[in-house]
Amino acid sequence: QVQLAESGGGLVQPGGSLRLSCAASGSISGLYVMGWFRQAPGARRELVALISTGGTTMYADSVKGRFTISRDNAKSMIYLQMNNLSPEDTAVYYCNIKSTFGHTPGPYWGQGTQVTVSS
Repeated sequence: QVQLAESGGGLVQPGGSLRLSCAASGSISGLYVMGWFRQAPGARRELVALISTGGTTMYADSVKGRFTISRDNAKSMIYLQMNNLSPEDTAVYYCNIKSTFGHTPGPYWGQGTQVTVSS
């Protein structure tokens, strides 16, 4: 069993910042890549950012230069620093863990955390 627990969402004004956290636990051996996906109302779930245990990162074009993913391997945690947020970033953000890089998510998801960007 794999458990993922997200935190840090909330309501923020356009141009503001938020930091999301995700803690992984359970049978995570061999699951080298962690990341964030998001799903806006009426839209498909999409990749936001990924990071490997070695620190290699991957970002969606829409968040490059604004979002930064980081990782603490000792704690099995990842973080997503989101700056210069816009209403288009409003979505439920989900933590994901898998064995390889790429847009296809792994089978394990957190419960999600709501990010709302609105004035």
